[in-house]
Amino acid sequence: MSTKPMKPIKGGQPPQQEIDINDTETITCEDCGNATFIQCFFIRRISPIVSPTGQEAMVPIQVYSCGNCGKVPDKLMPDSNAS
Repeated sequence: MSTKPMKPIKGGQPPQQEIDINDTETITCEDCGNATFIQCFFIRRISPIVSPTGQEAMVPIQVYSCGNCGKVPDKLMPDSNAS
């Protein structure tokens, strides 16, 4: 195995921009005003009829719910009309 440094792969990730946290917006719960959220998942079942493999599948969709009341903010809800 060579110890020479490897050349970067073309088409890799562009350099990350630094963002000032003061330029961002805090998301708060629409119901209780809490600003902390917990990672959770919706589980969607895909019918074998529409599944690309022809088999039933369970698909996790990551969302964030309020750490106080448990509500998932409307603007963080997955689009149920997407196809």
